[in-house]
Amino acid sequence: MKVLTEYLWFETIKHRDYINITDQVEKAVKKSSVQEGMVLVSAMHITAGIYVNDAEEGLIVDIDEWLEKLAPYREDYQHHHTGETNGDSHLKSILVHHEVIVPITKGKLDFGIWQQIYYAEFDGQRKKRVIVKVMGE
Repeated sequence: MKVLTEYLWFETIKHRDYINITDQVEKAVKKSSVQEGMVLVSAMHITAGIYVNDAEEGLIVDIDEWLEKLAPYREDYQHHHTGETNGDSHLKSILVHHEVIVPITKGKLDFGIWQQIYYAEFDGQRKKRVIVKVMGE
């Protein structure tokens, strides 16, 4: 079995941001020469996430608004007693989840129509990383 591990680094300008990383994951798959297998894409931070969905700007705004309604910024989170003020960012990360697995078929990401991989940042403006682990034959 072949395995390739790469890291993607992000330091967003905005506090919350959604970045299409499909091209970067595709490059790792190509570099690995895996023809049949899978790729794990995982945010290595507790206030970020990875998801698969449509690359449509209106939908990205809808996702952001939905997450803000479900986990709004508030000053009364218990987590804030630690000195941090990002309790909502942790909750948003749980809702999105921290990783996805995408199949690889004939050397390419095997997506349904319109599917793309996104890095979701909920507590930005500092350096964070994502692991891309390609596995297969």
